[in-house]
Amino acid sequence: MEAPASSSHNRSVLVSALGITQILAWGSSYYLPAVLAGPIAEDTGWSLAAVVAGLSCGLLLAGIVSPTTGRLIQRHGGRPVLVASSLLFASALALMAISEDYPIYILAWLLMGLGMSSGLYDAGFATLGRLYGPGARSAITTLTLFGGFASTVCWPLSAFLVESYGWRTACIAYAAIHLLICLPLHALLVPKLASVAVLRSHDPSPVRTTEPSVRNRFVLLAVILTLAALIASTLSVHLIAVLELRGLDLAVAVGLGALIGPSQVAARVVDLVVGRNRHHPIWTMLASVALLATGIGLLIVSLPLTALALILYGAGNGIHTIARGALPLIIFDPKEYAAVMGKLGMPSLLIQALAPSLGAILLAHSETSMLAVLFSFAVLNVGLVVVLARTLR
Repeated sequence: MEAPASSSHNRSVLVSALGITQILAWGSSYYLPAVLAGPIAEDTGWSLAAVVAGLSCGLLLAGIVSPTTGRLIQRHGGRPVLVASSLLFASALALMAISEDYPIYILAWLLMGLGMSSGLYDAGFATLGRLYGPGARSAITTLTLFGGFASTVCWPLSAFLVESYGWRTACIAYAAIHLLICLPLHALLVPKLASVAVLRSHDPSPVRTTEPSVRNRFVLLAVILTLAALIASTLSVHLIAVLELRGLDLAVAVGLGALIGPSQVAARVVDLVVGRNRHHPIWTMLASVALLATGIGLLIVSLPLTALALILYGAGNGIHTIARGALPLIIFDPKEYAAVMGKLGMPSLLIQALAPSLGAILLAHSETSMLAVLFSFAVLNVGLVVVLARTLR
Protein backbone atom coordinates (compact mmCIF):
# COMPACT_ATOMS: atom_id res chain seq x y z
CA MET A 1 0.00 0.00 0.00
CA GLU A 2 1.21 3.49 -0.83
CA ALA A 3 2.41 5.58 2.05
CA PRO A 4 0.37 8.67 2.73
CA ALA A 5 1.81 12.10 2.49
CA SER A 6 2.79 13.85 5.63
CA SER A 7 -0.07 15.87 7.05
CA SER A 8 2.36 18.39 8.48
CA HIS A 9 2.57 20.51 5.35
CA ASN A 10 0.55 23.72 5.33
CA ARG A 11 -2.00 23.79 2.52
CA SER A 12 -1.98 27.58 2.17
CA VAL A 13 1.82 27.65 2.02
CA LEU A 14 1.84 24.91 -0.62
CA VAL A 15 -0.74 26.64 -2.82
CA SER A 16 1.08 29.98 -2.46
CA ALA A 17 4.38 28.34 -3.42
CA LEU A 18 2.82 26.70 -6.47
CA GLY A 19 1.15 30.02 -7.31
CA ILE A 20 4.52 31.79 -7.39
CA THR A 21 6.07 29.10 -9.56
CA GLN A 22 3.03 29.17 -11.90
CA ILE A 23 3.45 32.92 -12.43
CA LEU A 24 7.13 32.50 -13.26
CA ALA A 25 6.61 29.37 -15.38
CA TRP A 26 3.86 30.90 -17.53
CA GLY A 27 5.71 34.21 -17.81
CA SER A 28 8.97 32.62 -18.95
CA SER A 29 7.43 30.17 -21.43
CA TYR A 30 3.96 30.68 -22.91
CA TYR A 31 4.01 34.48 -22.51
CA LEU A 32 7.70 34.90 -23.38
CA PRO A 33 7.37 35.50 -27.16
CA ALA A 34 4.95 38.38 -26.63
CA VAL A 35 7.91 40.51 -25.52
CA LEU A 36 10.98 38.67 -26.81
CA ALA A 37 9.86 37.61 -30.31
CA GLY A 38 10.53 41.02 -31.88
CA PRO A 39 13.99 41.52 -30.37
CA ILE A 40 14.97 37.93 -31.23
CA ALA A 41 13.89 38.38 -34.87
CA GLU A 42 15.71 41.71 -35.12
CA ASP A 43 18.91 40.34 -33.59
CA THR A 44 19.08 37.01 -35.44
CA GLY A 45 17.56 37.89 -38.79
CA TRP A 46 14.98 35.13 -38.51
CA SER A 47 11.45 36.03 -39.52
CA LEU A 48 8.96 36.87 -36.79
CA ALA A 49 6.84 33.90 -37.88
CA ALA A 50 9.84 31.58 -37.52
CA VAL A 51 10.58 32.93 -34.05
CA VAL A 52 6.98 32.48 -32.87
CA ALA A 53 6.93 28.99 -34.43
CA GLY A 54 9.21 27.94 -31.58
CA LEU A 55 6.28 28.23 -29.17
CA SER A 56 4.12 26.08 -31.44
CA CYS A 57 6.82 23.41 -31.49
CA GLY A 58 7.02 23.50 -27.71
CA LEU A 59 3.24 23.21 -27.31
CA LEU A 60 3.11 20.30 -29.76
CA LEU A 61 5.68 18.35 -27.76
CA ALA A 62 3.95 19.32 -24.50
CA GLY A 63 0.73 17.82 -25.86
CA ILE A 64 2.42 14.63 -26.98
CA VAL A 65 4.05 13.96 -23.60
CA SER A 66 1.12 15.20 -21.48
CA PRO A 67 -0.31 11.69 -20.82
CA THR A 68 3.13 10.50 -19.69
CA THR A 69 3.42 13.49 -17.34
CA GLY A 70 0.03 12.65 -15.84
CA ARG A 71 1.04 9.02 -15.27
CA LEU A 72 4.27 10.11 -13.58
CA ILE A 73 2.40 12.39 -11.17
CA GLN A 74 -0.12 9.60 -10.59
CA ARG A 75 2.64 7.16 -9.69
CA HIS A 76 5.18 9.35 -7.88
CA GLY A 77 3.30 12.47 -6.79
CA GLY A 78 3.86 15.99 -8.06
CA ARG A 79 7.17 16.87 -6.44
CA PRO A 80 9.62 15.02 -8.75
CA VAL A 81 7.75 16.18 -11.86
CA LEU A 82 7.63 19.82 -10.72
CA VAL A 83 11.31 19.71 -9.74
CA ALA A 84 12.08 18.37 -13.21
CA SER A 85 10.06 21.20 -14.75
CA SER A 86 12.26 23.80 -13.03
CA LEU A 87 15.38 22.12 -14.41
CA LEU A 88 13.85 21.82 -17.87
CA PHE A 89 12.77 25.48 -17.95
CA ALA A 90 16.22 26.60 -16.80
CA SER A 91 17.96 24.42 -19.40
CA ALA A 92 15.64 25.59 -22.19
CA LEU A 93 16.12 29.26 -21.38
CA ALA A 94 19.88 28.92 -21.06
CA LEU A 95 20.05 27.12 -24.42
CA MET A 96 17.84 29.77 -26.00
CA ALA A 97 20.14 32.48 -24.69
CA ILE A 98 23.18 31.02 -26.47
CA SER A 99 21.39 29.91 -29.66
CA GLU A 100 22.98 31.31 -32.80
CA ASP A 101 21.49 28.80 -35.22
CA TYR A 102 17.78 28.27 -35.75
CA PRO A 103 17.83 24.48 -35.08
CA ILE A 104 19.33 25.18 -31.64
CA TYR A 105 16.59 27.72 -30.99
CA ILE A 106 13.93 25.14 -31.88
CA LEU A 107 15.67 22.58 -29.66
CA ALA A 108 15.43 25.07 -26.81
CA TRP A 109 11.68 25.35 -27.40
CA LEU A 110 11.34 21.56 -27.43
CA LEU A 111 12.97 21.50 -24.00
CA MET A 112 10.58 24.29 -23.04
CA GLY A 113 7.70 22.09 -24.20
CA LEU A 114 8.78 19.37 -21.78
CA GLY A 115 8.91 22.02 -19.06
CA MET A 116 5.44 23.32 -19.94
CA SER A 117 3.98 19.82 -19.81
CA SER A 118 5.45 19.21 -16.35
CA GLY A 119 5.21 22.70 -14.86
CA LEU A 120 2.08 24.60 -15.97
CA TYR A 121 -1.55 24.37 -14.83
CA ASP A 122 -2.23 20.72 -15.62
CA ALA A 123 0.76 19.56 -13.57
CA GLY A 124 -0.20 21.90 -10.73
CA PHE A 125 -3.82 20.75 -10.80
CA ALA A 126 -2.76 17.10 -10.89
CA THR A 127 -0.46 17.64 -7.91
CA LEU A 128 -3.25 19.25 -5.86
CA GLY A 129 -5.79 16.65 -6.93
CA ARG A 130 -3.36 13.89 -6.01
CA LEU A 131 -2.98 15.41 -2.55
CA TYR A 132 -6.50 16.52 -1.68
CA GLY A 133 -8.89 14.56 -3.90
CA PRO A 134 -12.31 16.19 -4.44
CA GLY A 135 -11.38 18.69 -1.71
CA ALA A 136 -8.82 20.25 -4.06
CA ARG A 137 -11.32 22.54 -5.79
CA SER A 138 -10.66 25.63 -3.66
CA ALA A 139 -6.91 25.05 -3.93
CA ILE A 140 -7.20 24.79 -7.73
CA THR A 141 -9.23 28.01 -7.85
CA THR A 142 -6.65 29.83 -5.71
CA LEU A 143 -3.86 28.55 -7.95
CA THR A 144 -5.59 30.01 -11.02
CA LEU A 145 -5.79 33.37 -9.23
CA PHE A 146 -2.00 33.39 -9.01
CA GLY A 147 -1.60 32.24 -12.61
CA GLY A 148 -3.85 35.04 -13.81
CA PHE A 149 -1.14 37.54 -12.91
CA ALA A 150 1.58 35.87 -15.01
CA SER A 151 1.47 38.37 -17.85
CA THR A 152 0.93 41.28 -15.44
CA VAL A 153 4.13 40.39 -13.57
CA CYS A 154 6.35 38.97 -16.30
CA TRP A 155 5.63 41.17 -19.32
CA PRO A 156 6.97 44.30 -17.57
CA LEU A 157 9.88 42.27 -16.15
CA SER A 158 10.69 40.87 -19.58
CA ALA A 159 10.46 44.33 -21.15
CA PHE A 160 12.79 45.79 -18.51
CA LEU A 161 15.35 43.02 -18.98
CA VAL A 162 15.26 43.26 -22.78
CA GLU A 163 15.53 47.05 -22.85
CA SER A 164 18.29 47.15 -20.23
CA TYR A 165 20.36 44.08 -21.05
CA GLY A 166 19.06 42.41 -24.22
CA TRP A 167 16.93 39.35 -24.87
CA ARG A 168 19.72 36.83 -24.27
CA THR A 169 20.37 38.17 -20.78
CA ALA A 170 16.61 38.14 -20.16
CA CYS A 171 16.59 34.40 -20.91
CA ILE A 172 19.57 33.85 -18.58
CA ALA A 173 17.80 35.81 -15.85
CA TYR A 174 14.68 33.65 -16.15
CA ALA A 175 16.83 30.51 -16.11
CA ALA A 176 18.40 31.71 -12.86
CA ILE A 177 14.94 32.46 -11.43
CA HIS A 178 13.87 28.88 -12.08
CA LEU A 179 16.98 27.52 -10.36
CA LEU A 180 17.02 29.92 -7.42
CA ILE A 181 13.29 30.37 -6.73
CA CYS A 182 11.12 27.72 -8.42
CA LEU A 183 13.39 24.73 -7.86
CA PRO A 184 13.70 25.23 -4.06
CA LEU A 185 9.95 25.90 -3.72
CA HIS A 186 9.12 22.68 -5.56
CA ALA A 187 11.74 20.62 -3.77
CA LEU A 188 11.05 21.85 -0.25
CA LEU A 189 7.33 22.63 -0.09
CA VAL A 190 5.61 20.05 -2.31
CA PRO A 191 4.93 16.88 -0.23
CA LYS A 192 6.67 13.74 -1.39
CA LEU A 193 3.64 11.49 -1.74
CA ALA A 194 -0.11 12.04 -2.11
CA SER A 195 -2.45 11.26 0.75
CA VAL A 196 -4.47 8.31 -0.45
CA ALA A 197 -6.34 8.40 2.85
CA VAL A 198 -7.92 11.71 1.84
CA LEU A 199 -9.02 10.29 -1.49
CA ARG A 200 -10.61 7.22 0.06
CA SER A 201 -12.53 9.28 2.58
CA HIS A 202 -14.16 11.25 -0.21
CA ASP A 203 -14.80 8.41 -2.64
CA PRO A 204 -15.47 5.05 -0.99
CA SER A 205 -16.66 3.41 -4.21
CA PRO A 206 -15.06 5.26 -7.15
CA VAL A 207 -16.16 4.81 -10.74
CA ARG A 208 -13.43 3.35 -12.92
CA THR A 209 -12.53 5.18 -16.12
CA THR A 210 -12.65 1.89 -18.03
CA GLU A 211 -16.46 1.73 -17.77
CA PRO A 212 -18.23 2.59 -21.08
CA SER A 213 -20.34 5.40 -19.60
CA VAL A 214 -17.26 7.00 -18.08
CA ARG A 215 -15.34 6.66 -21.36
CA ASN A 216 -18.16 8.56 -23.06
CA ARG A 217 -17.92 11.30 -20.44
CA PHE A 218 -14.17 11.44 -20.95
CA VAL A 219 -14.56 11.89 -24.72
CA LEU A 220 -17.21 14.58 -24.21
CA LEU A 221 -15.05 16.48 -21.72
CA ALA A 222 -11.96 16.18 -23.94
CA VAL A 223 -13.86 17.68 -26.90
CA ILE A 224 -15.25 20.49 -24.70
CA LEU A 225 -11.79 21.39 -23.39
CA THR A 226 -10.22 21.19 -26.85
CA LEU A 227 -12.82 23.51 -28.41
CA ALA A 228 -12.38 25.98 -25.55
CA ALA A 229 -8.60 25.86 -26.02
CA LEU A 230 -9.03 26.48 -29.76
CA ILE A 231 -11.18 29.55 -29.09
CA ALA A 232 -8.90 31.00 -26.41
CA SER A 233 -5.65 30.41 -28.31
CA THR A 234 -7.01 31.90 -31.53
CA LEU A 235 -8.32 35.05 -29.87
CA SER A 236 -5.25 35.51 -27.69
CA VAL A 237 -3.13 35.84 -30.83
CA HIS A 238 -5.52 37.61 -33.21
CA LEU A 239 -7.81 39.73 -31.02
CA ILE A 240 -5.96 43.02 -31.55
CA ALA A 241 -5.90 42.45 -35.31
CA VAL A 242 -9.62 41.68 -35.27
CA LEU A 243 -10.42 44.89 -33.40
CA GLU A 244 -8.24 46.94 -35.76
CA LEU A 245 -9.96 45.41 -38.80
CA ARG A 246 -13.26 46.47 -37.25
CA GLY A 247 -12.09 50.09 -37.40
CA LEU A 248 -10.58 50.68 -33.96
CA ASP A 249 -7.24 52.43 -33.42
CA LEU A 250 -4.37 50.34 -32.08
CA ALA A 251 -4.37 52.12 -28.71
CA VAL A 252 -8.11 51.59 -28.31
CA ALA A 253 -7.82 47.95 -29.37
CA VAL A 254 -5.04 47.32 -26.85
CA GLY A 255 -7.01 49.07 -24.11
CA LEU A 256 -10.09 46.96 -24.80
CA GLY A 257 -8.01 43.78 -24.95
CA ALA A 258 -6.60 44.62 -21.54
CA LEU A 259 -10.10 44.15 -20.08
CA ILE A 260 -9.81 40.39 -20.48
CA GLY A 261 -7.15 39.84 -17.81
CA PRO A 262 -8.94 41.59 -14.93
CA SER A 263 -12.21 39.95 -15.98
CA GLN A 264 -10.61 36.52 -15.73
CA VAL A 265 -9.26 37.21 -12.26
CA ALA A 266 -12.51 38.81 -11.06
CA ALA A 267 -14.55 35.81 -12.21
CA ARG A 268 -12.17 33.45 -10.42
CA VAL A 269 -12.49 35.48 -7.22
CA VAL A 270 -16.28 35.25 -7.48
CA ASP A 271 -16.05 31.49 -7.94
CA LEU A 272 -13.72 31.20 -4.96
CA VAL A 273 -15.99 33.26 -2.70
CA VAL A 274 -19.40 32.13 -3.94
CA GLY A 275 -18.76 28.73 -5.43
CA ARG A 276 -16.27 26.82 -3.29
CA ASN A 277 -17.81 23.37 -2.83
CA ARG A 278 -21.43 24.57 -2.78
CA HIS A 279 -22.29 23.54 -6.34
CA HIS A 280 -21.23 20.90 -8.80
CA PRO A 281 -18.41 22.10 -11.10
CA ILE A 282 -20.50 21.16 -14.15
CA TRP A 283 -22.40 24.40 -13.50
CA THR A 284 -19.13 26.33 -13.48
CA MET A 285 -18.29 24.71 -16.82
CA LEU A 286 -21.73 25.55 -18.23
CA ALA A 287 -21.43 29.16 -17.08
CA SER A 288 -17.97 29.42 -18.64
CA VAL A 289 -18.97 28.17 -22.10
CA ALA A 290 -22.17 30.28 -22.04
CA LEU A 291 -20.15 33.40 -21.22
CA LEU A 292 -17.64 32.60 -23.97
CA ALA A 293 -20.42 32.17 -26.54
CA THR A 294 -22.19 35.35 -25.42
CA GLY A 295 -18.99 37.39 -25.49
CA ILE A 296 -18.02 36.25 -28.99
CA GLY A 297 -21.58 36.72 -30.22
CA LEU A 298 -21.65 40.31 -28.99
CA LEU A 299 -18.24 40.89 -30.56
CA ILE A 300 -19.73 39.94 -33.93
CA VAL A 301 -22.99 41.87 -33.85
CA SER A 302 -22.26 45.06 -31.91
CA LEU A 303 -19.15 47.21 -32.09
CA PRO A 304 -20.47 49.61 -29.37
CA LEU A 305 -20.69 46.63 -26.98
CA THR A 306 -17.11 45.48 -27.58
CA ALA A 307 -16.05 46.27 -24.01
CA LEU A 308 -18.94 44.25 -22.56
CA ALA A 309 -18.22 41.44 -25.01
CA LEU A 310 -14.59 41.19 -23.91
CA ILE A 311 -15.52 41.37 -20.21
CA LEU A 312 -17.95 38.47 -20.64
CA TYR A 313 -15.44 36.54 -22.72
CA GLY A 314 -12.71 37.13 -20.13
CA ALA A 315 -14.98 36.01 -17.28
CA GLY A 316 -15.88 32.84 -19.14
CA ASN A 317 -12.26 32.13 -19.94
CA GLY A 318 -11.30 32.72 -16.31
CA ILE A 319 -13.72 30.28 -14.72
CA HIS A 320 -13.21 27.75 -17.52
CA THR A 321 -9.72 27.16 -16.15
CA ILE A 322 -11.25 26.34 -12.75
CA ALA A 323 -13.85 24.01 -14.26
CA ARG A 324 -11.15 22.26 -16.29
CA GLY A 325 -9.32 21.40 -13.09
CA ALA A 326 -12.31 20.74 -10.81
CA LEU A 327 -14.72 18.78 -13.02
CA PRO A 328 -12.53 15.70 -13.57
CA LEU A 329 -12.18 15.40 -9.77
CA ILE A 330 -15.92 14.79 -9.53
CA ILE A 331 -16.80 12.74 -12.60
CA PHE A 332 -13.81 10.38 -12.58
CA ASP A 333 -12.07 8.32 -9.92
CA PRO A 334 -10.10 10.88 -7.84
CA LYS A 335 -7.27 8.36 -7.42
CA GLU A 336 -6.81 8.46 -11.21
CA TYR A 337 -7.02 12.26 -11.41
CA ALA A 338 -3.40 12.95 -12.38
CA ALA A 339 -3.47 10.39 -15.18
CA VAL A 340 -6.83 11.68 -16.43
CA MET A 341 -5.55 15.28 -16.48
CA GLY A 342 -2.57 14.17 -18.54
CA LYS A 343 -4.82 12.51 -21.12
CA LEU A 344 -7.21 15.46 -21.21
CA GLY A 345 -4.33 17.89 -21.67
CA MET A 346 -2.99 16.25 -24.83
CA PRO A 347 -5.60 17.40 -27.42
CA SER A 348 -5.91 20.83 -25.80
CA LEU A 349 -2.17 21.49 -26.03
CA LEU A 350 -1.99 20.20 -29.59
CA ILE A 351 -4.82 22.50 -30.71
CA GLN A 352 -3.18 25.43 -28.91
CA ALA A 353 -0.11 24.87 -31.07
CA LEU A 354 -2.15 24.86 -34.28
CA ALA A 355 -4.80 27.48 -33.43
CA PRO A 356 -2.81 30.64 -34.32
CA SER A 357 -2.13 29.32 -37.83
CA LEU A 358 -5.73 28.20 -38.30
CA GLY A 359 -6.90 31.61 -37.09
CA ALA A 360 -4.59 33.37 -39.54
CA ILE A 361 -6.13 31.41 -42.43
CA LEU A 362 -9.64 32.42 -41.35
CA LEU A 363 -8.55 36.01 -40.73
CA ALA A 364 -7.26 36.19 -44.31
CA HIS A 365 -10.91 36.02 -45.46
CA SER A 366 -12.27 38.49 -42.91
CA GLU A 367 -12.41 39.07 -39.19
CA THR A 368 -16.14 38.29 -39.29
CA SER A 369 -15.45 34.86 -40.79
CA MET A 370 -13.03 34.02 -38.01
CA LEU A 371 -15.39 35.22 -35.29
CA ALA A 372 -18.31 33.35 -36.87
CA VAL A 373 -16.37 30.09 -36.82
CA LEU A 374 -15.31 30.64 -33.21
CA PHE A 375 -18.91 31.51 -32.26
CA SER A 376 -20.11 28.28 -33.87
CA PHE A 377 -17.60 26.30 -31.82
CA ALA A 378 -18.63 28.18 -28.67
CA VAL A 379 -22.34 27.43 -29.21
CA LEU A 380 -21.49 23.79 -29.95
CA ASN A 381 -19.61 23.71 -26.65
CA VAL A 382 -22.69 24.91 -24.77
CA GLY A 383 -24.63 22.00 -26.23
CA LEU A 384 -21.89 19.51 -25.39
CA VAL A 385 -21.76 20.68 -21.77
CA VAL A 386 -25.55 20.28 -21.52
CA VAL A 387 -25.18 16.72 -22.83
CA LEU A 388 -22.41 16.04 -20.33
CA ALA A 389 -24.56 17.43 -17.51
CA ARG A 390 -27.40 15.07 -18.50
CA THR A 391 -25.04 12.08 -18.30
CA LEU A 392 -24.22 13.05 -14.71
CA ARG A 393 -27.81 13.22 -13.44
